[in-house]
Order: sequence, then C-alpha cells, then structure tokens
Amino acid sequence: MSAAPVLPESSPRPAPVGPRGSRSAVVIGAGFGGIAAALRLRALGYHVTLMDRLDQLGGRAQVYRRDGFVFDAGPTVITAPFLFEELFTLFGRELKDYVDLRPVEPWYRFRFDDGRTFDYGGTVEETLDEIGRFEPRDQAGYLRMLEHSRKIFDKGFTELGDRPFSSWRDMLRVAPALARLRSDRSVYGMVSRYLRDPALRQAFSIQPLLVGGNPFDTTSIYALIHYLEREWGIQFPMGGTGALVEGLGRLMEEVGIEVELGVEVDEILSADGRACGVRLADGSARSAHVVVSNADAPFLYKNMIPGAPRKRWTDRKVDRLRYSMGLFVLYFGTTKRYGDVAHHTILMGQRYQELLADIFDRQVLADDFSLYLHRPTATDPSMAPEGCDAWYVLSPVPNLQSGIDWESEGERYRDRIVDALDATVLPDLRTHLTADFYVTPNDFRSRYLTQHGTGFSIQPTLTQSAYFRFHNRSEELENLFLVGAGTHPGAGLPGVLSSAKVLDRLIPRVQLEAVQS
Repeated sequence: MSAAPVLPESSPRPAPVGPRGSRSAVVIGAGFGGIAAALRLRALGYHVTLMDRLDQLGGRAQVYRRDGFVFDAGPTVITAPFLFEELFTLFGRELKDYVDLRPVEPWYRFRFDDGRTFDYGGTVEETLDEIGRFEPRDQAGYLRMLEHSRKIFDKGFTELGDRPFSSWRDMLRVAPALARLRSDRSVYGMVSRYLRDPALRQAFSIQPLLVGGNPFDTTSIYALIHYLEREWGIQFPMGGTGALVEGLGRLMEEVGIEVELGVEVDEILSADGRACGVRLADGSARSAHVVVSNADAPFLYKNMIPGAPRKRWTDRKVDRLRYSMGLFVLYFGTTKRYGDVAHHTILMGQRYQELLADIFDRQVLADDFSLYLHRPTATDPSMAPEGCDAWYVLSPVPNLQSGIDWESEGERYRDRIVDALDATVLPDLRTHLTADFYVTPNDFRSRYLTQHGTGFSIQPTLTQSAYFRFHNRSEELENLFLVGAGTHPGAGLPGVLSSAKVLDRLIPRVQLEAVQS
C-alpha cells in the first residue's frame, strides 16, 4: 500500500485522486500530449485523472460546429499513425476499431504564384515525375535527399525521439551523430544542397512551419519529416481530427481514466521539493504522486509554480527564448463544392525567405502571405451539408511580441485572405461563402495560454532542441513531468505523442489493477 502524498500545511484538505492505496497521477491539459500521457500512465499502473480548463477534449484539436459544417480547430495532418496505434495496443486494442483512418492523395498540392502546381505524394516514381516537370536534374537530387532524410529519421526519431534529454551527458552521447548529419544546417540549407529549382526548394523546405519553425533557421534534423511522410503517407480520420479525439476519449473511459473538463488548474502543489498535487481555480486541491503538465511550458513555469526561486527556468530565461509564429485561421463553408481542390493545398506567395523574415524576425504583418488550405470534405463529404464544402485556411503571422492589434486588424486580414482565395483556387468564393469565423494569436493566448499567442510554443532551432528544449522531467520539482509542443522532441502530432512516450523511461511502473475490457 502506498501512502498518499503529503501536501503543504497551508493547503486545503485535498480530494483524493484514485482508490485508497493506489498510485495516482494528475495530467493537466487534454490535448493530444495530455491524452497520450494519461493513457501511458494508466498502462504503467497509475490511477489517472485528466483535467482541462476547456469544455471538450482535444486542446487545440477541439471541434467547431456551425450550421451543419464540422471544422477541426487545429491539427489536420496525420503523419505517424503508428504512434496512435501504440496507445491502443497498450491495452490490447486496435485503433481501427475506434477510428477510420484513410490515406490522402496527393499529400499536398502546392500552387505557386505563377499558377504552376506541384502534387507531392504517391510513390517515389510519381514524385520523380512531378519533379521532372520542374527540373529533371533534381530527380537524382531528390533521391539523395530522401536517403539523407532516412538517416536523420533513423537517428533523430527512431533512436532519440522517445528518449529524455535531461543532462549534458545525454546530449554529448548523440553530438557526434548530429554533427555527421550536419544538424547545424537549416532545413532550407539542406534541401538546397540537393535541389536546384527555386520552387522545389520551397516545396521541400516548408515542413518546419508545421512545427512552428522558420525553414531558414530550423535545424535540418527536422528534415526527417520527408522520410516520415514517405514511409507512412498522410492520413485523415473520417469525421475529422475530432473523431480521432473521440476515439481516444472512448479508450480512456474504457480503461478507467477519469476526465474532468471545465476544470482549471491554478498551481502545482509541492512539499519538500516534490510535486504532490494541484490546486484548482475554485480553491480545492487534489493530491497526486505524479503530476504531468501538457500546458504550454513557458506558462507553466511563469505562472503555476509559486514559491521558491526556480533553478533553471527563470522568468528571464523563459522570456529570452525564441518563440514560434502566431496563426491566423479562417474557418468557413461554401454553398457549392470545389471538386478540383485537393484535401491539402499550400498556396505559395510571391516571396518566400523575405516573407518568413517579416513573420519571424521583423515581426510585421506583411501585405502578402502564403496559405495552407484544408478541404476535409474532399475525403469526407459528411463534414458539410450536402452539396457544400467545409474549409480551414491558415496563415502564419507574427506572434504577439509584434504588438499587432488583432481586434482592429482581424477583419481586414480575413477580407484579404478571402480575396486571395477568390482570385485563385476558389472563384466566386464571396458569392458562396457561409458560416465563417476566425481565430487570431489573441485566441491562442486566451484559450490555450500560450506565451505570446504562439501556435507551437518555442521555435525548433538547434539551440532549442533536445537538451536545450524544455525537459520532460522538470528540474524545478521532483515528480513533475512535461509533455507537449514546447518540450522534447517538439511540436506537431508526432512530437507531442513522442513527448508522452518519453514518460515510459522516466516514471516507474506500478501494479495495475484490472483494466475494463
């Protein structure tokens, strides 16, 4: 029988978490990182309570429903389905019994400013054919780049993605391999060594934006995404990403994880340097042997650990980090179907490096933009009324360090995006537009408590990766662990799911009472 954790004398008497004598864990934040952490802790034998201040599961993957349209709020690209499959396998179940994943083809359609398109996906041969339309000499370069990406994947993902980087020794062990793979180069720099054509360089270097990074600054380790896509393709859950969240919610219910929504955690409670529970906004407290935070790591350290000075993540250190860009996302329906538009379309603007510098470095709202356009009804028409399409268009923008007043700029920016789509891939959009609304970096700050309203926490630069990123085991309190976009290994669905997998190496297994079948 394990004793309940001891809370500070000043704490109100906590409500117990878990049956008497069981080892208990509280997970803060019900995004994908928190859900995966809760399931892995349950498989390790803990009685788990998952809490979130929002009123639905999923965090940034929540769902909006308007006038018969279904809009996924956040992640829309599934590139590593095996990481989701693992969560079901832990309990002798299969993902396919909960979620219907379908392959998407092409993975992405790029539309360049001159009107040319590039379909990326399918077989290697099909990709080579597409490359040949732009620059035949780049076909051989692509094959060499793909092989280099495989080597990065084998080291950076397979070997290191689910391993903690808690000390310098962890970093020193992998430094020679990272040096051989030239992790000091940027993703764009690496791609440019293999491809000549400027448009192809853009198409094959844009992936860091999916995890919050500038392709010209993000370490080339993130080029492993190319091999990840090639190995598993791009998947989409029928019903949207929200259906994947629902499937995971059903699994959590079946295995005995308690989920509390609309519950805000204000503070990590501690005694003798150990996390021992949480205090809620209503003043009540919950005891726990283990606390896992899926909150944005900068917010956690600046707001949720009062008391003694922090040893590593001081306010000054957190403030000096380089933060990812913000996101402006417009959701809308159309009263007609645009059958020639792909599921995932990336519309490249006139500028590339200069636009990224405006967003990340100069932090100004440029007159031009590049856009990611999501049309889920290309794969699942049920996400819109009959004869209609559901859409989501995302524009990377400066985060709130820029001082942009989104209360006044939001509507103007929305109109500019609608005009751009109307003039390119969605003719007569204004005539058929319906059920539209948007979110800005202000919403990311207020809803998800992200520092500076970022979309992906801190940037994935070399000096903010692995050991230099927020550690999965907190240095400030024992028994406090971190998952999510700002932690190792990084943002994006594969990253946050892997951050939860790291916990298997950090948190001891305890005897698991029988799990419901």
